[in-house]
Amino acid sequence: MTTPATKPAAPSAATPLLTVLGDTIEAARAADRDDLVVRLEAAAQRVSDPRRRIVVTGQRQQGKSRFVNALLGLDVCRVGDDVTTAIPMQLEYGATPSAELVLTAPGASEVRVQVPFEEIGNIDANSPYAQGRQIARIEAKVPNQLLSEGIVLIDTPGIGGHGSSFSATVLSMVPSADAVLLLSDASTELTEPELAFLRQVRELCPTVAVLLTKIDMYPHWRQVAQADKAHIAKAGLQVPFLPVSSLLRSHALRLNNAQLGRESGFGMLFGFLKDQVVARDQVSARAAVARELHSAAEHLALALGSELLALSDPESGDAAIRELQNARTVAEDLRRNSGYWQQTLSDGIADLMNDIDHDLRERLRAVAHTAEDWIDDHDPSKHWPAIAEWLTGTVDTALGDNLLWTHTRAETLAETVAEHFGKASAIDLPDVDKAMDSDHASSAKVGTLGGLEPDIGVTSKVLVGLRGSYGGVLMVGLASTLAGLALLNPLSIGAGILVGGKAYKDDKGQRLQRKRLEAKAAVRRFVDDVAFHAGKETKDRLNRIHRALRDHYTGVAERSLRSINASLHAAQEAANSAVSSRAARREILEHQLVRAAELRRYADGMLELGTPTPRQRTYTAPSAGVRPVGV
Repeated sequence: MTTPATKPAAPSAATPLLTVLGDTIEAARAADRDDLVVRLEAAAQRVSDPRRRIVVTGQRQQGKSRFVNALLGLDVCRVGDDVTTAIPMQLEYGATPSAELVLTAPGASEVRVQVPFEEIGNIDANSPYAQGRQIARIEAKVPNQLLSEGIVLIDTPGIGGHGSSFSATVLSMVPSADAVLLLSDASTELTEPELAFLRQVRELCPTVAVLLTKIDMYPHWRQVAQADKAHIAKAGLQVPFLPVSSLLRSHALRLNNAQLGRESGFGMLFGFLKDQVVARDQVSARAAVARELHSAAEHLALALGSELLALSDPESGDAAIRELQNARTVAEDLRRNSGYWQQTLSDGIADLMNDIDHDLRERLRAVAHTAEDWIDDHDPSKHWPAIAEWLTGTVDTALGDNLLWTHTRAETLAETVAEHFGKASAIDLPDVDKAMDSDHASSAKVGTLGGLEPDIGVTSKVLVGLRGSYGGVLMVGLASTLAGLALLNPLSIGAGILVGGKAYKDDKGQRLQRKRLEAKAAVRRFVDDVAFHAGKETKDRLNRIHRALRDHYTGVAERSLRSINASLHAAQEAANSAVSSRAARREILEHQLVRAAELRRYADGMLELGTPTPRQRTYTAPSAGVRPVGV
């Protein structure tokens, strides 16, 4: 077990950024721009205390919980052959071990309930701690060196399997994750459902790795690894592939054995986390800070430049004032609820909600029709476990594809709304990934595919045949007595056999028809239950997206208007100021403008050094009108 770690101070590499952010915050306060101060302080908080969410996922019984324990060197997650994670567990740093449940209920806000840390492995959906509510997740804090560096691990329920539908819940966590680790054990090659899930995860998160677990248990793991790599390449996915052994890692920590540590493969995993998660997040954070600095510098420079122009050249100042007045009119139009961008957003969300709901229902209807067609051609009682596994996996894939389309359409809508802010040189698009995160989604099973009634036994089948043969024997036997034959004779016995066989065949067909009807009803109930819960979560997700887009672009319009108003007021004050005071004021303004230009150059330099990632989305519009009106 690793020794308790203390929370380290902000890394030295972040010190220059924090210094520049501090200077910019002071300048924004001096200009009475509390709106800029809030955004800059949020950027400083991200730099000083970064949180990197890593989602651990995979199918059932792939060793996820044991992997999390081995990664941390702690026995936090419950493991065992008959134990599987049923509730997402979020692990982050804490000076002392603690845990709490995050409970949700329809129409109510989140409720947090403290639970004993040693009992988190025994908590399920029916736990008395839930107080009749749904458990969204378990949040645990432990003293650990890896977690103290800003890593947040999320152990998720296993996807796939009879009666479970967790992949949609897991996928809802992926957009806001910094990395996803997909686990698959070395017993078999990657299956088609695993590859489909990997494709969905890769489209939602840019940093994904496939981990081949339990390599200590299977001597043929290298052949499985080669086959898995071929499957991934054939699917057109470029993701790292890392073989690991949680058992060897645990032994290495317990025995302090470096050789076992190397053989466990965790060294390559830590390298992946360092290069692809931590370093990538640092680049992303620097780019986000650079955009905030650039935006703040432009907002501050607009008022300073307008006032300086009015002081230096009154004639040009008058023209600038008129231009600013026109720009203020445009900015006021953008801010009003009846603005064109608000209408575009409202119409876009309405269309998006209808399209996503229709797409979801269409996908689920297609799955149900395929299942019913298959049931019409087979005996469902003989293949019911396979039907349940196929149906669950296919429904999960349909929900995942619907989620992907929601994400894509939401980003397209954000870019469409951004086009209305054409006077901005570069507008940061809202964080759709964060709005997609379904923290309020229930982790409980949305439904189970009920079982079929068992078929009748051999004795019952014999009795069915005897009941049918009795009528044939009696009818033909009575007729044959008229010819002087006994009641039981070859003719009556043969007739009994024929009639009994037909009765058994008819009963078998009726039983098969009843089983097919029962199987179809079970499929429809399952699909309807999934559609009911998934439809509610989809509407909630789209409402969160709507609010995120509305609040983001309202902030853009308000900051633009505030900057223009400040610039207009400063220019008018300068135009009416006394001639004797203009020289001193010009000197102050020139000094402040130089500082704003330095901030902008510093931000531009940071953007040039950083490589944009899918998380760093901006909309660039052609320059027009007053410059600048950034975010």
